[in-house]
Amino acid sequence: MASGVTVDENVLTIFNDMKVRKAHANEEERSKRKKAVLFCLSEDKKHIIMEEGSEILQGDEGDPYLKFVKMLPPNDCRYALYDATYETKETKKEDLVFIFWAPESAPLKSKMIYASSKDAIKKKFTGIKHEWQVNGLEDIKDRKTLAEKLGGASVVSLEGKPLCD
Repeated sequence: MASGVTVDENVLTIFNDMKVRKAHANEEERSKRKKAVLFCLSEDKKHIIMEEGSEILQGDEGDPYLKFVKMLPPNDCRYALYDATYETKETKKEDLVFIFWAPESAPLKSKMIYASSKDAIKKKFTGIKHEWQVNGLEDIKDRKTLAEKLGGASVVSLEGKPLCD
């Protein structure tokens, strides 16, 4: 069932900026690239928009994965794009991950409208290889869970941090 919710043009621009990696970007341009972004419904529940102030840039200090997990609202749904940097036993990789955050504690109405609007945003995000529905912090707080989504047992590190305990 579609909800009739539309995706704001700005959301598509953000996605395209995150998807395209400029090979000869200088260090400053790289540090300003978005690492993670949260998207929410507009107040009138008719549009999917970027959530104000909910982004992490490549050049930000600290562990981007832990910051991202802390950004997720404990009692409401969100969509997110996360630009995961990881290493397998053979190579280094970067992949965009589309995350549908729907915590158990979110109101039923919110879960329903986010779930029924998910296709609208997914259709705009062409070429996404990884999609992940997360229903609580237990599912996401450990970077191993994301690593499994990205490549299973062959992933040895995420965001430069080893997966071993």
